[in-house]
Amino acid sequence: MTSPDLTIIIVNWNTGPLLLECIESIRNSRLKIPFEVLVIDNASTDESIALLKQSECAQSLAAAERLRVIHNKENVGFGTANNQAFALSHSPFVFLLNPDANLYPDTIEILMQTVSSDDRIAACGPRILNQNGSVQTSVYFNPPAAWHTFMWQLKLYKLLPSNIRGNLLLGYHWDHSTRRDVPMLIGAAMLVRREVIDQVGGFNESFHMYAEDNEWCWRIRRAGWRLVFEPAAMVTHLGGQSSLKRWSADEKLKTQLESSFKFEQLALSRPGLIRNQLANYLVVTAQLSGRKLLGANLGQLRLIRMVHRRHLAKSLKMGQEVNNQ
Repeated sequence: MTSPDLTIIIVNWNTGPLLLECIESIRNSRLKIPFEVLVIDNASTDESIALLKQSECAQSLAAAERLRVIHNKENVGFGTANNQAFALSHSPFVFLLNPDANLYPDTIEILMQTVSSDDRIAACGPRILNQNGSVQTSVYFNPPAAWHTFMWQLKLYKLLPSNIRGNLLLGYHWDHSTRRDVPMLIGAAMLVRREVIDQVGGFNESFHMYAEDNEWCWRIRRAGWRLVFEPAAMVTHLGGQSSLKRWSADEKLKTQLESSFKFEQLALSRPGLIRNQLANYLVVTAQLSGRKLLGANLGQLRLIRMVHRRHLAKSLKMGQEVNNQ
């Protein structure tokens, strides 16, 4: 096979038939450049790899030397598995793709055109859609700030015109309809230059799952690169298929909050970290009080406040330790 210009990296853990559907979407995506698919399996115990290897699609790609499957003996996490794939490949571009995602035709070609339009563009992400065709939020404010928490969680954004609200807050406030520079792209679908990985490194392996893409994008932008969102390229993403099999709702939430706090410790100044944790704690306390008064379901708010209280205490203690040095 001709040396590939693109390596499509899929990190798999117990996604059943979704992995095969993902790879079939790659084969049907009308890719015109030489490519390979590199699957890193994080010690799956289901039938996902067996289903893949038995398929005509996989056999065809493997015969053309366009498919490799690497079996890990343990679940090393999303970031570490991607780093493993970076080391095992040499193509000038890599495309990170979740196994519960399907490509629209020409998606990667469009992303390649966008990245190639400016040497300063490090990575490009597509518009991500839910199964019903609605937009899935994939661009976030990064790193977070206290004012952002107050605006978002207390619904103060309603005081702003919708166009200003979207461009300022991003997330679900933004309609994801225009190409623009963004502070981060999610790792579910992202085209990245090899040159960027060589310069800034891969994922921070201290993040097992969640917030590793926040940290990576933050590092890439600090190095002077651009991240671009390209809505003409589209991917359907189910989202959370592996985590649903691994954790309860409360365990997943705690993992997300802990990973976010770890990222903020890296990305923010000590005063900024304290402001963020104080904002988080005050906002969730206000939400709890409001729901109690209304007799509404408290949901996971008690758990969220407990975690934010612990993070605030840790941030204040870290600040005291710095002052005492």
